[in-house]
Amino acid sequence: MFLEPQETMPQTSVVFSSILGPSCSGQGQPSMGERGGGASGSGDLIFQDGRLISGSLEALMEHLVPTVDYYPDRTYIFTFLLSSRVFIPPHDLLARVGQICLEQRQQLEAVSEKGDSRGPGPPTVTRSWEEVTSSRHHFPALANLPVTERGQARDSFNAKLKSFSAKIVQLLKEWTEAFPYDFQDEKAMVELKAITHRVTQCDEENGTVKKAIAQMTQSLLLSLAARSQLQELREKLRSPAMDKGPILKAKPPAAQKDILGVCCDPLVLAQQLTHIELERVSSIHPEDLMQIVSHMDSRDKHRCRGDLTKTYSLEAYDNWFNCLSMLVATEVCRVVKKKHRTRMLEFFIDVARECFNIGNFNSMMAIISGMNLSPVARLKKTWSKVKTAKFDVLEHHMDPSSNFCNYRTALQGATQRSQMANSSREKIVIPVFNLFVKDIYFLHKIHTNHLPNGHINFKKFWEISRQIHEFMTWTQVECPFEKDKKIQSYLLTAPIYSEEALFIASFESEGPENHMEKDSWKTLRTTLLNRA
Repeated sequence: MFLEPQETMPQTSVVFSSILGPSCSGQGQPSMGERGGGASGSGDLIFQDGRLISGSLEALMEHLVPTVDYYPDRTYIFTFLLSSRVFIPPHDLLARVGQICLEQRQQLEAVSEKGDSRGPGPPTVTRSWEEVTSSRHHFPALANLPVTERGQARDSFNAKLKSFSAKIVQLLKEWTEAFPYDFQDEKAMVELKAITHRVTQCDEENGTVKKAIAQMTQSLLLSLAARSQLQELREKLRSPAMDKGPILKAKPPAAQKDILGVCCDPLVLAQQLTHIELERVSSIHPEDLMQIVSHMDSRDKHRCRGDLTKTYSLEAYDNWFNCLSMLVATEVCRVVKKKHRTRMLEFFIDVARECFNIGNFNSMMAIISGMNLSPVARLKKTWSKVKTAKFDVLEHHMDPSSNFCNYRTALQGATQRSQMANSSREKIVIPVFNLFVKDIYFLHKIHTNHLPNGHINFKKFWEISRQIHEFMTWTQVECPFEKDKKIQSYLLTAPIYSEEALFIASFESEGPENHMEKDSWKTLRTTLLNRA
């Protein structure tokens, strides 16, 4: 398995631990080839070395639904629920799960009526769920049995029905906890209510299942309400003000506040950047990341359609990277004196190094990108005064050659540190988001969704799920550093120069040195004068 079941999925509640049995409590789980009950369509699943690698969509859906003797591995639940949206909308999948549950119930009823203890077989009658439920204490085929045996048969059936119902509720619980956003769709909520209503009818005696459903529903509604509030907050937020920059020979006064006037300690600034990173990345959810695949894939007729609300968090986080890069460039270019610009560059180099030490690779890359923007990189006289040894080390870590091999080695080291961490500070891993997105993109493009036999290439989705799960593990780390509102306010609201303004400030600090720069400077001046 790519993921450990005990770590990847919500743990089975204490209420159900005795009902579900060892296969659902994280102990002694059956392998994915041991789906109980001999479900139809299991022949459409292909395994390799005990791992599911392909199957038809129908067979994969059946593999998701529990039986009396089977509960799917939690890694499979997460992976299939995550990847299925590429092929079928969540509400349609939920409807199909309900249908499969009904079929399983009918099989169980049919077996009980026959007095057969060998396990579920094909249904002999087709009944509505209500008919199955209302007749659960009446077995015509057992009428001639002695009273004692008849009672034992009823008790056995009721026990199996309770066990099956509890497993269905557990599956729904894991779904609503891992992907609550799926249930913002009214169609999905209708299907969820239909399934839970039918399940509660099987536990009228003590109400254990009904209580668990109520708890699940309450948690789901709280999650949806929290997301709705977060979305409203996002709508109110605006990108940092874009400063038009200096007008010719009218640079900001030297006394104007800059980042050094707010925070002169590189470690503290790196910690506040880490705060912002973790707050922003925590709003990204697995289904958001799956949109990377869904948006690109135009071949699947029933693929999950792009949802702007699901990509907003991705775009907002990517925009934060760009804003930080531009803020770094702005802070450098708007400084009047060369000595102070040199100090500013060295300060940001130290901040980037502290980010690296923390494991905040995204902020480190943004800072390096800001210093590598042309308006900053061209300031040769300023750079000549900078002690660049530390900067060279940072650029070595971010060297793009061999698919960012050096960065990936550092990321792997940070990941291992996080896994063996003794303190919350050692758990922090914030990867370069753009590179993570590219990894998912190329993984999707290199491998097809379907195999020649028409099966879904589940091996591909195992790997996509593994990478997304690992990313989600990193986002759930609580920031251990004390929050400084003053510093964060500056980082998030300080005006930043446009690209044009950066070049103007740069040329005013150090004049053009070649024909290309002279032409650019002339064009900028003409544009600025015409605009005035």
